[in-house]
Amino acid sequence: MNVFDLIIHDKEQVSLDDVFLNNYNQQNIEQLIKEYKYVDELTKYGLPVNNKILLQGHSGCGKTTTAKAIANALGKPILILNLSNVVCSRIGETSQNLKQIFDKATREKAVLFLDEFDQIGKERGSDDKDVGEMRRLVNTLIQLIDYFPENALLIAATNHAEIIDTALMRRFQLRINFEMPTSDILDTYYDKILLPFPAEMQHFERRYNISFAEAKDYAFTCIKSLLIEHFEKLDHLDELAQIEKSVE
Repeated sequence: MNVFDLIIHDKEQVSLDDVFLNNYNQQNIEQLIKEYKYVDELTKYGLPVNNKILLQGHSGCGKTTTAKAIANALGKPILILNLSNVVCSRIGETSQNLKQIFDKATREKAVLFLDEFDQIGKERGSDDKDVGEMRRLVNTLIQLIDYFPENALLIAATNHAEIIDTALMRRFQLRINFEMPTSDILDTYYDKILLPFPAEMQHFERRYNISFAEAKDYAFTCIKSLLIEHFEKLDHLDELAQIEKSVE
């Protein structure tokens, strides 16, 4: 299989306004975008731009959406790669695949988004099956990150930052934590995603203590149920009208 076939070229336009972030994360991301805006000026002072970002925390809380929004704000293409799909039985082949993908992101000055980063970034020595090979894979990844150019941006995402190799963790200049949304934030999120639907379809019992992804799935399931119920009533009224017409 061609490794480039595993890259998702996502064309969805996501704005930072579409991302629900706490104030701290919002400020960090805005700072990141401003650094790229003034990259030439900062370079004159010998100041590097942060181009290696780790998004860590709960699943479904906005890591992928945030990566898309950053790419959109920077006007860069985004290459999305789920690392669980890249790992091969032959570790050497995995290393070669990674190098090809990093080279592509470098050529295109793109945002390279590595999802499920813990799949290949585990602490060296934690894999009893083939410790030597896994160490070499992590070493390769460290080298690729170290030489990743400033005109491209690397964003990695993980739900399990605690198992990632400490040397890899040190390569990321900015780490952003994603926590489960509060009830108030979820209410704001519900209000936004329900806005396009008729008002009478927006009234259902809301769930809390869940992620944004879970809230969206739940809300859309409720909306579909209400819409189907509405369509069934219309169908029933139409059937009654047909019966009345035939009687006449």
